[in-house]
Amino acid sequence: MAKRSLQQTTITPTATAHTTNLVDNTYPFVLQGGSTTQRINISEVMETGQAAASAPTLMLLARDSTVAVTAAAGTHTDAALNSATAALAAPPVVGSGFSGTKPQRSSTLILLNLAFNAFGGMVRWVAADEEEVDLVGNTASLGEVSLSAFTGGTPGLMGAHLIYEPF
Repeated sequence: MAKRSLQQTTITPTATAHTTNLVDNTYPFVLQGGSTTQRINISEVMETGQAAASAPTLMLLARDSTVAVTAAAGTHTDAALNSATAALAAPPVVGSGFSGTKPQRSSTLILLNLAFNAFGGMVRWVAADEEEVDLVGNTASLGEVSLSAFTGGTPGLMGAHLIYEPF
């Protein structure tokens, strides 16, 4: 398969407690498998600060204990990195808003702490070979991850992208 880029150009995340519904368009994105057997490897996450003043932003990439249902229009984009990529039979579900069940970040399955100062700061995580974060299926808790802000700090305007590869 081919790698894809899921990105959010600009958003001010809202700090949300664990196991609480994420509010539409207040988090960069959710990534969920497109079928019960689909595997996805995440190889990179990058966040860039766009705030006009100091803004400690406690971002977490985590598995979700409640998975999202029915993606709605959001402010994110998802595109293949290779222009010759064929359409997927079961494309992953991506979103920053959902018209059905809202995603909830797990309190115990935090994968990456990507806290940074959104006042010009940036953080980039790149997986070493064979060390990618992976998803399998499309159910809790292994089939969906979200990038969202945790309580504390003062979340600031930011952009983010995630590089992933569905199998």
